[in-house]
Amino acid sequence: MELSVVIPVYNEEENVEPLICEINGVLQPLRKNYEMVVVDDGSQDGTFFQLSRLHAQHTWLKVVRLKRNFGQTAAIAAGLAYAEGDIVAMMDGDAQNDPRDIPALLAKLDEGNDLVAGWRFNRQDPFLSRRLPSVIANRLISWTTQVKLHDYGCTLKVMRKDVAKNLKLYGEMHRFIPAIAYERGARVAELKVNHRARLRGKSKYGMMRTLRVILDLLTVKFLISYSTRPSHIFGPIGIVSGGVGFLFAAYLSFEKLVYGTAIGGRPLLLLAVLLIFSGFQFITMGLLGEMLARTYHESQDRPVFVVGEILDGGERA
Repeated sequence: MELSVVIPVYNEEENVEPLICEINGVLQPLRKNYEMVVVDDGSQDGTFFQLSRLHAQHTWLKVVRLKRNFGQTAAIAAGLAYAEGDIVAMMDGDAQNDPRDIPALLAKLDEGNDLVAGWRFNRQDPFLSRRLPSVIANRLISWTTQVKLHDYGCTLKVMRKDVAKNLKLYGEMHRFIPAIAYERGARVAELKVNHRARLRGKSKYGMMRTLRVILDLLTVKFLISYSTRPSHIFGPIGIVSGGVGFLFAAYLSFEKLVYGTAIGGRPLLLLAVLLIFSGFQFITMGLLGEMLARTYHESQDRPVFVVGEILDGGERA
């Protein structure tokens, strides 16, 4: 299998058939052995019925149905797990990503890159509710991860199989795929892509997602910089805290022993004790983090999704 196209969908009954037909029309001229892996993330409308009907007509269509709505990140993880292509493309199921951009992304990948991310240069979304929070989030993510991209939120991407299979995704981590791949040595590039207005169905995005992105960004930063050495982030904090507390305690001891000053009711004494104990706690957290990191890296993989049924090769499993 040369190319896999992973498409997560949730309540996209009106979009799946025209989108799949459009993608197929783009892929056929490429003369590649391809498949589409559509992940139904627990849709409550007729999405799976439409996918079942299309699967009966097309052997290159693979349908993975999750038992419930696990979220976009888990749906993408499921699609990547069942994709068999040497190159994996990803795109949204709302038909706002343009399939005609896939050949250009593949050409950019052939220039020696391992992952090419789309940049929705002329984004067709409301400014205040979608574009403005996205601009702020993209700059914050680029500054934090040191991977400079204009559009982390664009699902349209192509990557090599070894990159796709080594991604560990959970939470809202799908938007940090370029940063995670870069941390593992992948060459990451960006290409301007077309973005279309939604014609059918309703958007699943809201303002609360921005808050979740910020929280996940802290996790990504920790995983990228300190996942294999957590004591390097907790240790210095503990040493500084304990050191400052020790200095305060030494100063108060000097006043007590030399000048006989009463120090029992002074707030500085309480602060010194607090800093010393906090220092010990941070250092202990760093050591425990080292043990957890070893357990994490040495343990077996555990998927973030549960598959209900798979349609593949005309059979239901």
